[in-house]
Amino acid sequence: MSDNQQHGEQYSLSMMYGTYADILFVLFPFLVMTMQRLWDGNLADILMRPDFSIAAAILAGLAIGKFVLGLVTNRDLGRYKERIVFFIALTLFVVLGPAIILMLSIVGSDDVPGFVAFVQPVLLIIAISLYTTAVSISNILTRQGMSGEAAGGLHGGDGDQAPARHAPLAIPRRSGGDTV
Repeated sequence: MSDNQQHGEQYSLSMMYGTYADILFVLFPFLVMTMQRLWDGNLADILMRPDFSIAAAILAGLAIGKFVLGLVTNRDLGRYKERIVFFIALTLFVVLGPAIILMLSIVGSDDVPGFVAFVQPVLLIIAISLYTTAVSISNILTRQGMSGEAAGGLHGGDGDQAPARHAPLAIPRRSGGDTV
């Protein structure tokens, strides 16, 4: 196994651990609330409360942020824009919208329908899957962008050189007539 391949596998493994650590940190407060409800003997109420929808909405928001990060990381990755925008729309349509509607409906109603007990866990599982996908896509696009630059894709160098540095941000100056 080559050093480069081993480094790539180590990076992927680290990213997987980081992704699931993020998910666990998001779910931790909901675990505490679930344990408190279990302690109080309200086990049946766990799935009828908006907790899973809130967690799904948080993870959907994080997924959208990761998709946008992958979209804006490198300008040369324009061929992936439609795919990333599709995943953003999918996240909004499949998870974030229904999660917000369920939260508002559960909080605003005294009688919660039984299907909520099945829909909320499914939303949470889909949100976890989309967040994991978003992190993977963002990392793939970021690594492709960095490897293209390191190989001289933007600067015309050869692959043996150190990674090229980006030019500093040029901020235009105001004209002489504008004073604040």
